[in-house]
Amino acid sequence: MMKQRLDQRQVQKLILAPALQQAIKLLPMTNLELIEVIDEELSDNPLLEMEDESIDRRTEAGETAAAESSESAESPAKEEGREERIEEPAGGEDDTAFESYFQEYFDDGFHHASQEKREVPTLESTLADETSLWDHLEWQANLTFHDPVEKDIAERIIGNVNDDGYLTIPPAELAAQLEVPLERIEAVRRTILSFDPAGVAALDVKECLLAQMDYLQIKDETARAIVMDHLPLLEKSDYAQLARVLGRPLAAVKYHIEVIKRLDPAPGRKYSEARPSYIVPDIIVTKEGDDLKVSLNDEGLPRLRINAYYRQLLTKAFKDNPDAYHYLKDKMKKALWFLRSLDQRDQTIYKVARSVVERQKEFIEKGMDFIRPLTLMEIAQEIGVHESTVGRVVANKFIMTPQGVTSLKYFFHKALVGEAGEDVSSLRVKDRIRRMVESEDRAAPLSDMEIEAVLGREGFHIARRTVAKYRKQLKILPSHIRKRKYPMEGTP
Repeated sequence: MMKQRLDQRQVQKLILAPALQQAIKLLPMTNLELIEVIDEELSDNPLLEMEDESIDRRTEAGETAAAESSESAESPAKEEGREERIEEPAGGEDDTAFESYFQEYFDDGFHHASQEKREVPTLESTLADETSLWDHLEWQANLTFHDPVEKDIAERIIGNVNDDGYLTIPPAELAAQLEVPLERIEAVRRTILSFDPAGVAALDVKECLLAQMDYLQIKDETARAIVMDHLPLLEKSDYAQLARVLGRPLAAVKYHIEVIKRLDPAPGRKYSEARPSYIVPDIIVTKEGDDLKVSLNDEGLPRLRINAYYRQLLTKAFKDNPDAYHYLKDKMKKALWFLRSLDQRDQTIYKVARSVVERQKEFIEKGMDFIRPLTLMEIAQEIGVHESTVGRVVANKFIMTPQGVTSLKYFFHKALVGEAGEDVSSLRVKDRIRRMVESEDRAAPLSDMEIEAVLGREGFHIARRTVAKYRKQLKILPSHIRKRKYPMEGTP
């Protein structure tokens, strides 16, 4: 039988205050994401405003409020350019202490961003309307097909073309759906194959490349034979076997392969692939004499402040309207916590960036051979925060140094043991592998075991499987495939 009873238990729980949750949430954000959050706070909280807005509103509303309260106008605190203290009921000392804790945010000159006012173009002015692959194909179809049935077929075919330009549905299935003969579907599809880009709506790579050869009027029968019958050998870069099958010298086959290489196996990508993304660095490192200066890039971030007019209303509302007073007081606390969270974000990012730059100073000044291994734990211990905090700071952040713009994550990588027992960066080892492959004898490419031996003689003691892992991360092909490809590429 179930009974109800009351029990007292003492337990320990980790509870994050709302303000701390907000500060943690802001840390991994980029500047663009932060602007969205700031805009949301501005629309939700009337006590927050941008500095540009406050100048006009204080001119219009601040003087009116001051005229209504002669006592406030004569206050000594106001003569000193500071806000008078809000009179509180019993138990209001906590609010007064709360305000004094955030007194710096009441200064009319305060904002968390830079002191300079910068002209920033609107986001809309940087956007361009790009033509998609499907819009481009439909435009050509409208100019080519005039029969309503053919237009319907063309529209259905174009709608089933993927990003690479291939038809993703069998023509027979289209014929069944539209209830038209398969021959008519194929006739329309053959016409679309000659659209720009040539080879679009093909069923496989072979048909795509052959359609491009027809469109470009390439009469190379050997190249056509390679595409028709020997694509697997071409994909494996087995040029020697290809030459034997064709009964041609390797040098002669090279010419025909170069013809095929000029074709595009994914014709739709030039319209549908993602456009280049332009990185705006969050941190900027500049060289000043012998020192490196670290600064945060706050370009485009709004400059926030507490609205002076609403602060005056808060003072009056205590006497006249208790409900309005408590509402404004709650909004005041949220606004102050938000401003403080922004400051904490900036300070934490700056501390992490400065610590990273100090540890990687030689790399920033001299290059890859001087990069040092670094972990999140090392930075966390140095600046006195948790490792997860450093991880949030590093996420999605970019830094601009004399070596170029790179992700802040780039500086964090594990250490390998050098010949003298010193820590060696894995990035340095990867760079050495890349340079070894670039300068290797193309007639006898270096195997992973040979690369391991060379690195061992240079003081980098790593296993062969680690060499293979680093080679794959560098997108370097195995030695046997490089050996097949090098004869067709000629002398570097």
